[in-house]
Amino acid sequence: MRSDEARKVRIPGMRASPPAWLTAAGLSVGALAMIPVAYLVARSFESGDEAWETLLRPRTAQLVVNSLVLAVSVGVTSLLLGTVSGWMLAHVRLRGRVLWGVIVTLPLAVPSYLAAYGWLVLIPSLSGFWPSWVVLTMAGTPYVTLAVAAALRSSSGHLEPVARSLGRSPLSAFFSVTWPRVAPSALAGTLVAVLYSLSDFGAVSMLRFQTLTWGIHSAYAASFDRGLAAVLSVVLVLLAATVVITERRLRRRVPPALGNTRPPSLALGPRMLPLVVIASIPPLLGVLLPLAGLLDRLLQAETMRQIDVERFFAATASTITLGAAAAALTVLLSLPVAALAARYSGPLVSLVESSTSVALALPGIVVGLSLVFFTLTVAPAFYQGLAALVFAYAVLFLPRAVGTVRSGLALVPIRLAEVSHSLGVSVVRSWMRITLPMALPSLGVAACLVAIAAAKELPATLLLRPTGTSTLATELWSRTAVAEFGAAAPYAAMLVLVAAVPAVLLSRAAGKDAT
Repeated sequence: MRSDEARKVRIPGMRASPPAWLTAAGLSVGALAMIPVAYLVARSFESGDEAWETLLRPRTAQLVVNSLVLAVSVGVTSLLLGTVSGWMLAHVRLRGRVLWGVIVTLPLAVPSYLAAYGWLVLIPSLSGFWPSWVVLTMAGTPYVTLAVAAALRSSSGHLEPVARSLGRSPLSAFFSVTWPRVAPSALAGTLVAVLYSLSDFGAVSMLRFQTLTWGIHSAYAASFDRGLAAVLSVVLVLLAATVVITERRLRRRVPPALGNTRPPSLALGPRMLPLVVIASIPPLLGVLLPLAGLLDRLLQAETMRQIDVERFFAATASTITLGAAAAALTVLLSLPVAALAARYSGPLVSLVESSTSVALALPGIVVGLSLVFFTLTVAPAFYQGLAALVFAYAVLFLPRAVGTVRSGLALVPIRLAEVSHSLGVSVVRSWMRITLPMALPSLGVAACLVAIAAAKELPATLLLRPTGTSTLATELWSRTAVAEFGAAAPYAAMLVLVAAVPAVLLSRAAGKDAT
């Protein structure tokens, strides 16, 4: 049975279309995720003729071109590197496989602005497109690696050797048999990498490559022109929507798994060494070399004397607490959207899923300012409160959670729900007792991804944090902004350690030896 047909199987006692409660929950989450977009549209209409003048400026066209070129370049390179790394983790017998899983996911623990800062410490003259491309590619590749490795382990691994026995070359066998099965997961990871590069502000600003996010920040910071920044943000949202629609068209539904079989494990020989080298590029360029520059600053004697111990540990505690709260709320909000996307199809389901995906391309400063406006006018009790900040994290990182949870729910056999319902168990109870427990690993992965992202988030945190509250990211940024590189180094080191904890948990799934 084709996957498209499987998604529409009629469960006894349940309509072929989504149940009303699930549809209502999904629409509610989609509406919450679209609050920043509604703010942008409102501000753009208030700009009137100025909005059209902004759109027709040559400067706007240049920012759009720069953003597109960077995003496409990052996406293509992340797809290539991530596919190779994921295939190696799933198929090659590596000594210390779990350690390799940790290594390839380490770039997730290093914020793009932190990696850019580390490179600038080593090479102060770096600027422009190429350094930005390297930094963002290294940050985006692990999303593809994790997705490809998980997809390879969840499908039969014996078709590729059969194709090779019929005379196909290894490369031809991979593209004809294996690639169609992992392509949806690989494209989903690439989508995250592309949207991440579109929404990045820290790295491109430090490396002086002018993109739309740079233009938006300049409009807010230089003249506090919300109308101009809103117009540029609408352009960014339209680009993100184009990326999401393109990914939806390219994605092919995952074929049903042919049994719980273990992928063939290949010995690590000379022919596999190039794969190891390729898989080592992201952790080398995205983690090791940037952190070498940070370590150099950290070990300087004056750095240790500049540490405010109380402030340091307060920022660490705030980062951990906010990350945990954001992970819990985001995973909870992702459940109805992921359930709709995994089990049903149609224009309404696509609309709900796409509404959550577009939020990833919004820069944090836009989400922050939109929630400042929203809380001041609609819910003043939440203004500059922790609840507004945690909600901003949920809006920003909901697409990552939805994609991961959707993949986990899609792998749960629909027959189990049919059997449960035939025994008199209600649809909701069957989902809670069978589907959700079987999808718990994907929920854990989604929570780790959100916790890492929340720990690294900067612009929204700067705008929405309560007075007197700071995180490791805000402390790092405030010190680098005034060129206190030595004082920033301890916060940078702790930020890497805090983000590395969920990254290591993620890597256990990617590097696990399926024996």
